Amino acid sequence: MATAEFNWREDILTKLQERNRFQTNCFQDLIAQHNKIFDNANALKYENLQLSIQNENLRSQGDRVGGGDSRLHDKIQGLEQKLLTQQEELTELHRRKGENSQQIIDLNAKLQEKEKLLVTKDISLAENAAKMASLQAEIALFTRNNNELKVLNEALRDEHQALHLAYTALEDKIRKAQDENRQLLDRLMKYKTKDADKMNEENENFLKKRFAKMQKEIEEACKDTRGVSPEDLQEGFGPASQSTIPTKVGVKFDAHDGEVNAVKWSPVDRLVATGGADRKVKLWEISKGTCESKGILVGSNAGVMAVDFDSSGTLILGASNDYASRVWTVADQRLRHTLTGHSGKVMAAKFLGEASKVVTGSHDRTLKIWDLRSRACIETKFAGSSCNDLVIVDSSGSTIVSGHFDKSIRFWDTRSESSANNILFNGKVTSLDLTRDANYLVCCVRDDTLKLLDLRMNQVVKSFSCDGFKVGCDWARVTFSPDGQYLAVGSADGSVYIWGVNSSKVEGILKEHSSHGLFSRSAVTATGWHPYGTMLATVDRSKKAVIWSDI
Repeated sequence: MATAEFNWREDILTKLQERNRFQTNCFQDLIAQHNKIFDNANALKYENLQLSIQNENLRSQGDRVGGGDSRLHDKIQGLEQKLLTQQEELTELHRRKGENSQQIIDLNAKLQEKEKLLVTKDISLAENAAKMASLQAEIALFTRNNNELKVLNEALRDEHQALHLAYTALEDKIRKAQDENRQLLDRLMKYKTKDADKMNEENENFLKKRFAKMQKEIEEACKDTRGVSPEDLQEGFGPASQSTIPTKVGVKFDAHDGEVNAVKWSPVDRLVATGGADRKVKLWEISKGTCESKGILVGSNAGVMAVDFDSSGTLILGASNDYASRVWTVADQRLRHTLTGHSGKVMAAKFLGEASKVVTGSHDRTLKIWDLRSRACIETKFAGSSCNDLVIVDSSGSTIVSGHFDKSIRFWDTRSESSANNILFNGKVTSLDLTRDANYLVCCVRDDTLKLLDLRMNQVVKSFSCDGFKVGCDWARVTFSPDGQYLAVGSADGSVYIWGVNSSKVEGILKEHSSHGLFSRSAVTATGWHPYGTMLATVDRSKKAVIWSDI
């Protein structure tokens, strides 16, 4: 770059010198002639001055002489004539001098303009030279970038070819994996078929054992009928299948991340649902000695307080503390309906006769009936007190019984707006449950008692209590066994108390929950009998769930 700059500077200097020589040679003769004329004018001026002096001298002499010589007079006239001629020549020379001076001035102006133009051209030339250098640098940079892009393009082309080969290999691998997966699925189906056959065999053995045990108990009952009245034999409390008192822990597991508030068995299989303070409803499949998670139903924004299945076991209903209830399908575990409209915690929710209607009870002192087909509330019952639980008396869903904070239970006819009847107790009602024939209703009361009502007479026929039994919370759930012979309810100390309905005595106390956690945290909140009466599910406030059985 330094050599190039030196060369163009020398080139400019050479061109300026040549232009100077060319423009000066054009005016060289004019300047020389001007100088010559100027010298002649000076000489003539000097000569004119001398002649003027001589003329004056001669005149003075002629005057002195007084008429002098005629030749002198002629000489003087000649000199005057010569002087006039010299003056004319001097005037002409002055005129030509002025013209030459004007030409010199014009030429100087043109020269200055040319010099300014030359300076402008020099500046433009320097700018163009700098721009050319910058462009040359950019060209060099772009050339380097182009070469780098070519190299990168080659690398990418090679990488693309390698990836294409890898993709082809992975396609072959996934094809083999799919074939292997199909084979594994076939094997899995065979194993599941074997497991189903084995499960059926276990169920048959279980039914045989239960039938043998029932026969033995019937024989013993036939031998000793002293404690049974004819009325008890005629009425009964449920279906012909007899429930048994579970005494052994079949499965114990952590159901939720916090308190477990509700538990409910599916009416069609060994599926149990739990609702907890972690805002989830979980499904568990219970087999002999094992528990398998079958899904987690999400969507609630607060703790779930109650769960319920419809009669076919295809829908599950959950009541939540976020003032709403939700309905999921069990098969695909998808949220189907969200029922919003309460202004307080929803503590209870049940299917109302058919799967298309739902009734909910809330802390906002109302009961609401919902139509799932229109996804809207079709009726509101104003109870005047917070509702903790409710049950449906008949299959058509026309009669509802609700338990309340104000120590009373209310009977509602869906065809009328107000409650038909109220029964008052000595404490807050935490839960309700019905026998299958809907003749008897049990109420769990915060005065640490269970009240048994005969709905045919609308009066309390029995009261259950014992030392050590304490209701642990305002939503402690009591349940009948499927045959109506037993009552199960949790206590604040983590025990599960089972009363015989006929004997009014405690038939069993299950203490597995009290073996962990603190006193207040291990309180049993809910119980649930399996529809066949062979298992009992219990949950507590320290995230545990226990499945009890008798074998």
